[in-house]
Amino acid sequence: MTGTTHSQYGHGALIACDRLVRIYQAEGIEVQALQGLDLTVDKGELTALVGASGSGKSTLMNILAGLDVPTAGSVRVDGHDLAGMSARQRLAYRRSTVGFIWQQTGRNLLPYLTGAQNVELPMRLAGVSGQARRSRCAQLLEALGVAHCGPRRPDQMSGGEQQRVAIGVAIANSPSVLLADEPTGELDSVTAATVLGSLRTANSELGVTVLIVTHDPAVSSMVRRVIAIRDGRTSTETLRAAAGDGTGDDLGHAVEYAVLDRAGRLQLPREMTEALGMRDRVRLEQNPDHIGVWADSANGSEASGNEANGNEANGNGHAASLDSASQDSASQDTAEGAK
Repeated sequence: MTGTTHSQYGHGALIACDRLVRIYQAEGIEVQALQGLDLTVDKGELTALVGASGSGKSTLMNILAGLDVPTAGSVRVDGHDLAGMSARQRLAYRRSTVGFIWQQTGRNLLPYLTGAQNVELPMRLAGVSGQARRSRCAQLLEALGVAHCGPRRPDQMSGGEQQRVAIGVAIANSPSVLLADEPTGELDSVTAATVLGSLRTANSELGVTVLIVTHDPAVSSMVRRVIAIRDGRTSTETLRAAAGDGTGDDLGHAVEYAVLDRAGRLQLPREMTEALGMRDRVRLEQNPDHIGVWADSANGSEASGNEANGNEANGNGHAASLDSASQDSASQDTAEGAK
């Protein structure tokens, strides 16, 4: 393998989005849904993707699912270059490499087929033999806790049962990635917990990398990595380590990190910049172990760079500090192994 290949962004990651751009034209208006987004997801991760409406997360999911194409940039999933695929290649990709679960339970299952027939259908289309289909279907329904739904049609299942059977449909052909778009959005909290449990089973026991788009804080609090998207770019990541019992099932303390992209761009949280009166432009000050960020005095703030060790804001609160040493010291145990 050449050195050029090794230097490729996201080398070794299962999902790699490199400066991804998606622009839509609507009634003569240009809408930039993704604005140079960078993202990597490693094999075996269970990750949540969050963001306000219009942030670009659904656009990203559609691109990863092979349902949309980027305007610029590159996106690779398990070695597939999605930007350069033909229509036929996209169809094969959706059948074998990626599984997808919609928020609306009715979109995931064919209403006139039983649960078992729904799960077997993707394998039938892929040419899997009847005996292998039945064996795989039974294995999936049992692992997901819905073996009793095998002979039932969707209208004979609860919403949670439908979504768990839909997970079986999505991973029937052993895809590398399972994409779930608000899979608990139409469910009550108890039922949502069972569906999330099935997604965790698909991840931990069946070996599928899972990426979930969600607004549900209960979902995002039960995964190790939460990626927030704002204005078409990744803005923050929250990492959780396993609890100290060694089981890996319970998650411990969460640490939120700002994302520094390859162009050096950093999105500072709005609540921080507003509290410190920062807008338009800021002054940066490099120190041995951190970078100071100071409000522009022309905007009415008096910047003072001579605070103790350069770490503290002055009494009026006009400075922020990007301190790698103190952050690493406080959260080293949490960050290690969280991804």
